[in-house]
Amino acid sequence: MRPIIFTSFRHTISVQLSTLFLAALLLGFQNVKAAFFQQEESQNYEQYKGVVKDSESKDILVFATIAIEGTNISVITNTEGEFLLKVPSSMTDARVRISHLGYDDKIIPLSELKSSNNKIYLDIAVTELSEVEISMPKDAAEVVRKALSKKGDNYLGDHSIMTAFYRESIKKRRRNVSLSEAVVNIYKQPYSSSRKDVMKLYKARKSTDYSRLDTIALKFRGGPFNTLYIDFMKYPEFMFENGQLDYYDFSFGRTTLINEKPVYVINFKQRPDISLPLFYGKLYIDANTYALTSAIYNLNVENRKEASEIFVRKKPARAEVYPTQAAYRVDYRQNDGKWYYGYSNVQMVFKVKWKNKLFSSTYAISGEMAITDWKKNTAKEFVQPRERLRPSVVLSDEVSGFSDPNFWGDYNVIEPEKSIETAINKIRRKLRRIKS
Repeated sequence: MRPIIFTSFRHTISVQLSTLFLAALLLGFQNVKAAFFQQEESQNYEQYKGVVKDSESKDILVFATIAIEGTNISVITNTEGEFLLKVPSSMTDARVRISHLGYDDKIIPLSELKSSNNKIYLDIAVTELSEVEISMPKDAAEVVRKALSKKGDNYLGDHSIMTAFYRESIKKRRRNVSLSEAVVNIYKQPYSSSRKDVMKLYKARKSTDYSRLDTIALKFRGGPFNTLYIDFMKYPEFMFENGQLDYYDFSFGRTTLINEKPVYVINFKQRPDISLPLFYGKLYIDANTYALTSAIYNLNVENRKEASEIFVRKKPARAEVYPTQAAYRVDYRQNDGKWYYGYSNVQMVFKVKWKNKLFSSTYAISGEMAITDWKKNTAKEFVQPRERLRPSVVLSDEVSGFSDPNFWGDYNVIEPEKSIETAINKIRRKLRRIKS
């Protein structure tokens, strides 16, 4: 029997193409007045800029986490290894923990950080273990099943409200043609609950250079939900639907030590007799608690026709559109012995080939979201249906653009990569010329 893996997945991650520039979904972004629990004007803050690198090779470390100990404040390094951390001025005695998969954590007093040009080096900590040093299960698939069955024990069991920063971009070849950013509130359900999380928009801005999109308009349908649904432990059905673990081959990689804790590395890929596009990659599972700490994986897009049907909702008749890459990553963080969703990333590359045209166009679409603060939802706050973001949302083109440098206030964001920063600065210059 053929698996039906993408019933839900197709709904949450899709790309929309059309010869016309489709009207953006108007979600009333300008009228959103609800405040987050982290109020923008509530207190002064200090900001710290820097870069995180490998202590030996001096290579930059992407997706490193910089967090304030004893709080839920954190941020992620960008593709250049850079970070911008905003901390309330009252936290004079705070300590900063810097962590990255495969490296020893480093703890630095906040007082030792400068406002800019901080260089932080992490030491490699992954140590290979022989099977003699740890009791190895016989079945890798059973480890995955056990991790899924223990999510109620290992992950947050409380209702919580999380502040998250989301960014998506579309590039044609190597040039940015669309940039979107948003701060959202995630009303997170307990991991043991089957109820889906709810999101509410606080701030958003976007700019699109349609002249570089030729006659194609790409819409990243799903927006922040694309990254939220990669929370594997909350939404395992989007990778392994009920009973579909049997469609995969699981095997052990070399068990490792990460921060002095043994971690199983589980490789997985679709069975050779399964023809539909499924996933392949690695799962990092704590050997003692069976908590999934990270997952890095790809979608098999070798079958061009079927892979295209997953993502492309609408396209011009004269164009062939198909993905050449679909990569995903999710990282979890721990607080008081409980794990929770901390960061996720989606990277997709599409090829657009027109009939009777010699050359094709390549578009790279990416989305990433990081939890920057959270609290327990002890008051059982909820979002009215009319205020909720829809899982089919497309961030509006009708927001304020990139004209306000203080747009985010004291919210922690992911530092933009250099190419994005350059594009934003160009947009700002255009806006200044228009105003003058």
